Amino acid sequence: MRLRNIPGAREKLEESIYVFTEEELMKGRWKKEVFKNEAPLHIEIGSGKGRFITGLAAENPEIDYLGIEKYSSVLLKIMKKQQELDLDNLRLIRMDATYITDAFEEGEVDRIYLNFSDPWPKDRYAKRRLTSDRFLARYEKILKKGGRVEFKTDNKDLFDFSVESVKDAGWKLGYVTHDLYSDEEMLKGNMATEYELKFTKLGNPICKLIAVYE
Repeated sequence: MRLRNIPGAREKLEESIYVFTEEELMKGRWKKEVFKNEAPLHIEIGSGKGRFITGLAAENPEIDYLGIEKYSSVLLKIMKKQQELDLDNLRLIRMDATYITDAFEEGEVDRIYLNFSDPWPKDRYAKRRLTSDRFLARYEKILKKGGRVEFKTDNKDLFDFSVESVKDAGWKLGYVTHDLYSDEEMLKGNMATEYELKFTKLGNPICKLIAVYE
């Protein structure tokens, strides 16, 4: 996907009360100083246009959410949605997920969402996949025990790779399906992303796994 650069996007993000940048991360302080409560903290890595994270935040005011996106022009779209919705339980971070441990203290996060992440199809780039062993090791440093990662994709090769990565990392696979929309129970409460709506309309099956960090 070719990203369209939006002039001034970075500056607009830096001026927003909803957005935190790499220079102003609140590691260990999100609950007390940002959300000012002790609610569960859920994060989405790679929030795209924001349908998923804003939808969840609107439906679940008892949970705090952080959407993480590294591209300023993309994050600007979510920021504009948040400006309209003004959700108390949603904030955004502009950063590369490679440095996720710089943003959160040990055990600070309850749940991580990964939706339609870049598959990095060439083997030499496997470590860049957000479900690789390298990233799972980073998630272990920020998730509380019993916390989980929920991953959705339409890319079967990436999904199969992810299932094996979870097993190799010693995590528990709480749920695995290669066709989410054939499972009525798992669809309850499912929040679709923009890509998910597009792919489902085309008839592409959506894969999902839930990995539990024990």
